[in-house]
Amino acid sequence: DCLLSRGLGDVYKRQLPDAGFYLWARVDKLVAISDVEFAKRLYAEYNVTVLPGSYLGREAHGVNPGQNRIRMALVAEVDECLEAAQRIVEFAKQLSSTSA
Repeated sequence: DCLLSRGLGDVYKRQLPDAGFYLWARVDKLVAISDVEFAKRLYAEYNVTVLPGSYLGREAHGVNPGQNRIRMALVAEVDECLEAAQRIVEFAKQLSSTSA
């Protein structure tokens, strides 16, 4: 919850599960790029690795439930996760300001 209260919650709407270390965030509400492009650019520009949700979902009836989402694994130490969260927020703000 501390990651969400320190920035990610301002950018990504969320529902907190009872437990878990993955955070799934929608990216299509921020800017019109795919989850794959978002993940590639986040890594290239901010040195943060996330997985495109479309890589993790299986298409059924023409729909991939992971599409337009990224999966963040919150497995590093808290300080490192907070740093990554701040970089993701900066990247998301940069994307929204350049697409406006």
